[in-house]
Amino acid sequence: MYSRSSEPIRFDRDAEVVMVPSGERVNMPAGSIGYITQALGGSYTLFIEGNMFRLHGVDADAIGKEPVPPIEMPADATDEQVEQMVWQQLRTCFDPEIPVNIVELGLVYKVEMSRTESGERKVSVDMTLTAPACGMGEILIDDVRSKVEMIPTVAECDVELVFDPPWNRTMMSELAKLETGMM
Repeated sequence: MYSRSSEPIRFDRDAEVVMVPSGERVNMPAGSIGYITQALGGSYTLFIEGNMFRLHGVDADAIGKEPVPPIEMPADATDEQVEQMVWQQLRTCFDPEIPVNIVELGLVYKVEMSRTESGERKVSVDMTLTAPACGMGEILIDDVRSKVEMIPTVAECDVELVFDPPWNRTMMSELAKLETGMM
């Protein structure tokens, strides 16, 4: 859900949040109040005391929301099924300041799957940022890694940040251009 109007929230318990855009991790104490400004992909962008923060979906209960449920995938899933799930997971990754997922923004350049020596799946993702100096780069990388590694048959996800070719708005899907008003 993307919230164009702010929904008030109150932290029922302490939770780790990430300051936007610096990427600094801080503890938000129980009793803190603010507003949800964006709720997409299982993460929440919050406005609290004049600052923006990102709350990961596994801690959604701290603000009275349902935590992200575990992903179900059969143990005998094919590589094609797993790759489809990887792309689904990537579509749940959002820059906290932009209400469009990283796939539609054109930030994902490559996804490759391989097997480890023990036969487990390993996923490699090459992605970029809308701006090289984006303070949320490490947070987006962690988000991609953690969401792909939530897939039961994936043992490891390596994410590499690349800047060649440099991102530009022509890499965005038509949907992303429409959503951001860049048509």
